This record gives sequence, structure tokens and C-alpha cells, in this order.
Amino acid sequence: MLSQAREEKLIALCQELLRNPSVSGEEEKVVEAIKKAMLDEFGFDDVQIDRYGNVIGRIKGSKPGKAILFDGHIDTVPVTDDSVWKYAPFGGEIVEGKIYGRGASDMKGQTSAMIAAASYFAEDTKKDFEGDIYVAGVVHEEIFEGIAAREISKNIKPDYVVIGESSELNLKIGQRGRGEIVVEVFGKPAHSANPHKGINSVVKMARVIERIEKLVPTEHPELGKGILCLTDIKSSPYPGASVVPEYCKATFDRRLLVGESKESVLAPIEELLKEMMAEDPELKAKVSYAIGREMCYTGNIIEGERFFPGWLYSEEDDFVQAAYKGLREAGINSEITQYSFCTNGSHYAGEAGIQTIGFGPSKENLAHTIDEHIEIEQLCLGAKGYYGILKSVYNK
Repeated sequence: MLSQAREEKLIALCQELLRNPSVSGEEEKVVEAIKKAMLDEFGFDDVQIDRYGNVIGRIKGSKPGKAILFDGHIDTVPVTDDSVWKYAPFGGEIVEGKIYGRGASDMKGQTSAMIAAASYFAEDTKKDFEGDIYVAGVVHEEIFEGIAAREISKNIKPDYVVIGESSELNLKIGQRGRGEIVVEVFGKPAHSANPHKGINSVVKMARVIERIEKLVPTEHPELGKGILCLTDIKSSPYPGASVVPEYCKATFDRRLLVGESKESVLAPIEELLKEMMAEDPELKAKVSYAIGREMCYTGNIIEGERFFPGWLYSEEDDFVQAAYKGLREAGINSEITQYSFCTNGSHYAGEAGIQTIGFGPSKENLAHTIDEHIEIEQLCLGAKGYYGILKSVYNK
């Protein structure tokens, strides 16, 4: 499947994507690079760019049938200080069998492998398969897991989805989701020389946090605990020079399990606040989900509540088994496990109910790191794996 010429073409594509910086909301240059590569070098039939800026290439089979979507996000976290990098973060340099650059493992390497695998499969079969193959370069995933993906599934309606996040070549069939929960406490301002005349929202919040920390987390036999972790706390006014703070906001990261709803996740905190406000008439508090609002490079606003569901498929699911068979036949001995982090699968599987798996080359812990890289061997094995999945799904 991967001749030397094909490997070199794949490596060159990965390098090109890495040379185009694409922090969330600024993905336009890498989108153009992907579009050009798909049409000019990899034989895709058409490419569309939606209102959020996602780039979606399609290869049409010779007959109607199932649509499979390969999802690779192309936005990255920022490079805060390139002077601490040994290799240029946007150079795509190859050193000792590794390609270096921001996004190499998260996840421009995987996106490159998906594009190449789809192209090579179509070329080898002369497009004699039933259905359509889509490869999506997805924007804003680092900010919103699954929000931009909603636009993709709405437009192309895939039957199957392959999430390309790093999995060390293992087959992923689920993940915990993520909710960003905001607790607000409303106090009363006063001069700090006379604090008794006010209501200190931070002091009240400290008591609320102490009680929240004692809540027993939900638990799932395979996905683990529905962890609730305090991630930040802010008061107002800030700086609070000689002023009793009248407002305090605490944010919690909640890991979501299969079957949990927006209402069920907030219910224990709502009940606790209700109880505490009955005990303390001066306490005024509420809980909600954070709302994210960002500008896309297209000029459109992407907005959503920060609630990204968990999902889990059975090992016996037909798509899971087809993917597993394809990976085995490609010479990849994958274990069937779950992701430890949140992905765009929160939308495809968790919200839309589309049959979804995860498979990707490289290690999870290389994401967001200084001197991020992907091993060329892993990159090529990833492409072989995606090719194997296609062969199995389309019975080729």
C-alpha cells in the first residue's frame, strides 16, 4: 500500500501542514494548503469549506453506499516561546526519523495520514467501492470539542466516523466527555475598613467550594469517575483595593460519563446550593454551564455551551469489528481501549449517535509539548491503518 514514493508524498504533506501555523481561529493558511493538496496532488473529487472554516474533501465511490468520515482537527494550541524549542515549531524539520512542529502529533500528522490513505485506497480500487469517503480538517477543536463538528455532520451526514487523535495505534471505542461548570456567588460591596457592612462573596464561595469538594463523583465501570475539579476562581472588583468583593465565580472541569445529561450533572450542585442558601440567608449562588464564544477566521461566530458528552461502543459493534479486522489485516495489532481525553467524538457519537471509533498514530502525551513531533514510522503506520479500515468497511 505504501511504496517509497507514496511515503515521501505523505511526509511532504505533513511537513507542509506544519509550516502553516494554525492556532484556533487562525486556520486559514493550513486550510488552503489542505484544499490545494487534496485537489492537486491527492485526487479528491471536491473540497468544501463551511461557515466555520472546516475543510472537507470527498472521494466518490463508483456506486452509492455508506459514507465514512475521517476527522482530524487542524487547529493547534499556541507556541508561547519558540526560543525554548530545539527545532523550529513551524519548520517541519526531519531529525532522526521524527518530524518536528506544533501540531505534529495533535494532529496534522494524523490528518496527513488520513488524506493520503483515502487517496491511495481510491487509486488502488479505481474508486470501485460503494459510498463516499470524506476527510475533514476541523477548526476550533482545541477550544470547543465537537462544536465545529456539528456543521460537518449536518452537511454530509456520515454513517461512520473515524477520529484520528493519537492512540498509539490502538482502537478507541469511547471516552469521557467534559463539562465546564460555573458557580457564581453574589455578595454586597463595602469598604474593607467596615467589612461587616458588606457580604464577602469570596468568603461565601470558599464555603461553597469546601462543600462541593465533598460531593461523591459518579462512576462508570469502564470510563472511570466523573471527576469534578476546580480550575479557576475570580472575584470582582479586581484588584479589590479596599473593597469587599461583591461577586465571585469559580469554574469546575467535570469529566462526563455515558448517559449523563446536562440536568443530571448539575442536579447535585443545585441541590447543595439550595441547601446552603437555606442555612445561610446571606448566601446567593447559582450554577450553570460556561458559554464559549469565539471568532472563526471566516468572520463567523462559533458559540456553544461547554457540555461535551461521553460515549462508549461495545467491542461487538459492527463498525468496531470492521475497523479491528482492517487494522489486523494491515499488520497493526491494536488493543481495544478508550481515550482518556475529550475529542470531537463528543458530537459524532455522544450527540448525533453516529457510529464512531478512534485510531491514530503517535503518543497522547506528545500533544501541546515543546518540540512536539511525530515519528515517521508512526505516521506511515497510521496511514496503513486508515487504509486497512477502508478496505474492511468497503469489503475490498
